[in-house]
Amino acid sequence: MENQTSILINELKKLLSGGGAHVGLKEALADLSIEQVSQKPHQLPYSIWQLAEHIRIAQWDMLEFSKDGNHQSPKWPDEYWPKEVAPETEEAWNKTIASIEKDLLEFIELIESEDLYQQIPHGQGQTLLREALQIADHNAYHIAEIIVIRRLIGAWKS
Repeated sequence: MENQTSILINELKKLLSGGGAHVGLKEALADLSIEQVSQKPHQLPYSIWQLAEHIRIAQWDMLEFSKDGNHQSPKWPDEYWPKEVAPETEEAWNKTIASIEKDLLEFIELIESEDLYQQIPHGQGQTLLREALQIADHNAYHIAEIIVIRRLIGAWKS
């Protein structure tokens, strides 16, 4: 069983990092200016900044829920989406990207060290496996939106 669990953890790590058929977040956000991340082209509802910040908040929430029974999730949907179209500074943009990467690495460490199948004690049937799949699914969905915006503003490679 341990070998099968190791295989699953390795596949989850690839999926969480944008492996397989998906572009990873790092690649999706690479080489963008503040002006580019602040655009909402063709009346789309979100800028790249808002999508990245939403990914950060949601991923952080799932990480904290997975490890802390006292964690209080933000209020849905208002506290999961920034109202500002643009980051205040380039430093704020870089901090968002760094936080996403840090939290993802912490979540990967969690799935490597804990039982994927055990129900989270303070949850309602959730497991680390479920949370890992939810993070991967959620991030992939919004990364695809980021790529679409990049294409619309002429900032994607193909």
